[in-house]
Amino acid sequence: MPRIAAVLIPMPLPEPFDYAEPEGMGLEVGDQVAVPLGPRVMRGVVVSVRDGAGHNRPLKPVIEKLADPPLPASTLAFVQWAARYAVDAPAWPLAMALRGLRAPKPKPEKQLVLTGTQPARMTPARQRVLDAAQDHLAPPALAAAAGVSAGVIKGLVEEGVLELRLVETPAAFDPPDLGLPGATLNPSQRAAADALTGMIAEGGFQAALLDGVTGSGKTEVYLEAVAAVLAADPDAQVLVLLPEIALTQAVLARFEQRFGVAPAEWHSAVPPPRRRRTWEAVQANRCRIVVGARSALFLPFAHLKLIVVDEEHDASFKQEEGFIYQARDLAVARAHLEKAAIILASATPSLESLWNAQQGRYRWLKLNQRHGVAQMPDVSLIDLRETPPETGRWLSAPLVHAMIETLERGEQVLLFLNRRGYAPLVLCRACGERMTAPDTDSWLVEHRYTGRLVCHLTGFSMPKPDRCPHCGAQDSLVAVGPGVERVEEEARSLFPDARIAVFSSDTVESAEAARELVGAMEDGRIDILVATQAAAKGHNFPNLTLVGVVDADLGLRGGDLRAGERTFQLLAQASGRAGRKERPGRAMLQTYAPDHPVMQALAAQDRDAFIEAEMTARELSGLPPFGRLAAVIASGTDPVVLEDYVRALAAAVPNAEGVEVFGPADAPLALVRGRRRKRLLVRADRSVDLQAFLSAWRARVKVPSSVRAVFDVDPYSFL
Repeated sequence: MPRIAAVLIPMPLPEPFDYAEPEGMGLEVGDQVAVPLGPRVMRGVVVSVRDGAGHNRPLKPVIEKLADPPLPASTLAFVQWAARYAVDAPAWPLAMALRGLRAPKPKPEKQLVLTGTQPARMTPARQRVLDAAQDHLAPPALAAAAGVSAGVIKGLVEEGVLELRLVETPAAFDPPDLGLPGATLNPSQRAAADALTGMIAEGGFQAALLDGVTGSGKTEVYLEAVAAVLAADPDAQVLVLLPEIALTQAVLARFEQRFGVAPAEWHSAVPPPRRRRTWEAVQANRCRIVVGARSALFLPFAHLKLIVVDEEHDASFKQEEGFIYQARDLAVARAHLEKAAIILASATPSLESLWNAQQGRYRWLKLNQRHGVAQMPDVSLIDLRETPPETGRWLSAPLVHAMIETLERGEQVLLFLNRRGYAPLVLCRACGERMTAPDTDSWLVEHRYTGRLVCHLTGFSMPKPDRCPHCGAQDSLVAVGPGVERVEEEARSLFPDARIAVFSSDTVESAEAARELVGAMEDGRIDILVATQAAAKGHNFPNLTLVGVVDADLGLRGGDLRAGERTFQLLAQASGRAGRKERPGRAMLQTYAPDHPVMQALAAQDRDAFIEAEMTARELSGLPPFGRLAAVIASGTDPVVLEDYVRALAAAVPNAEGVEVFGPADAPLALVRGRRRKRLLVRADRSVDLQAFLSAWRARVKVPSSVRAVFDVDPYSFL
């Protein structure tokens, strides 16, 4: 009897399309197929196969079952769940799950293989070659493995005993060595590690929040959980999610030290052929540990048993372009679907995770002390109203004096400013014109290293002009405010003999460059490191004893509901880089608002008081974690059409209790790449099915062809 295959195609389509299964094709869920879509042939994935009896409409047949590996059923279920959660087409997460197959296959390798012919004369050296040749090695590797000269290999090839072939080797990674000893844990770490291994032994979905102060050794604790998972099940796979590529290098080194082999990497800096090998190895369960960025969550794991989300509070886990999702939340969902364990680790957990721990949804494991003899740094506030920097300077006298003392002792300084480039604003002192990107409200940032003005929102870049484009005044463009390059310039003028480096995404453009800079800092080859948040978390610099925060108020500006939480998290993480070994550390925060609750909590190192106050404020307003938020961002080139659409959308809000809709209003960045932007904000009680509400609302108003409408569940950016 003919069967019907429902095929999901990575195109912006609302649902799978039905196709007839040709006789004898034998399709199964997860198979990758070629199907017709209009005049084109498209790749798709079979999501269901059903009996075609009673179907009275002719269907186009599946063209071909592709040789590429099928998607595991659990991965396919996760893709479909993620689409429903994000109120978006399932094609987008499916495209992410198939991303590894877009890369070209690695080139075949030259290998020597045995032909079955025996050598005319056997010698001990030749016997060693035959034994080693079982592993199909390249000529130099075979000679090294057998401990013979190239001449011995050449002689066996000439006799026909060995043959050189081009071989496509299956993607695989060396298995971890579970016999290697772990780190020596203190009693607090041991208790947390035992709790995690006990949780894992229970099996099924389990979630834990590993809440430890900076330097408490959280990585060593969750490494024990990783070892327990791998030891308990020879097929088990582990995924570790990290927010920064720079942080990946430090964690990879810890994994290699613990298990003897480096895990697979998955992030944008990995070359495409290596990404394909990783994808194939994960799907075939020839890769047991993956460390990667948020998109690694969509890899086709064959037997995923543990997910670790390190620095789980980090805002960069939120994907805000293309398919919009929060990787931390989707990681919990994937663990639940896979019946796996998940560990969320942070020194400054998100309020959402803390609330889940308080409600008993997560096991709450606390590490309240630093590992070994290290102590938490002393944190002090520098009131810039009383001790402002000199005109044209950004470092106050108390901070400069502390830097002098620190450098005289042979210790290191970190100057932290979460702002890239030289200056965040360039204006004309003749006419007041502020330089912005074309067709965009975003200011151009001066990058003095390259002599260019850059828009960090759109990527637009141009050489800095010598006259104002608006009024034509010569040499009138001036830099306003500091970026890390400007702070570095000031540090060099104050400390001309110091070894100074800048750590930001502009200066460290690859994983290798990040590894080199971190190594130089760890080895003491840098005296002053000027850095953005790229260096504010996860790194361990033994000789760093002073952290100076140049502009502690920066994150408090604007209307972001998480501004206080983010500022506390970021500055606590940055301050925590100081004094992580025997030498005591201190952090000095320059602020114009020393009485702000965030600054007071940081100075007192009273996280609990800050969390209690923030939770109370959120609960009174029904904001996350006590309520749900969603945003609708509509953009278009025609302002009249855009206005008509958002007004129609506002008028079509479904009747629902416990839901409030605000807007439409101009977005703070009202013009981006020539498109006008409007926003609506939805606040809902936790009892409301927000996804069902948004789906019903979206279906009520047709989107004009010139308008793009994005529905963002749990928004993190309010621009």
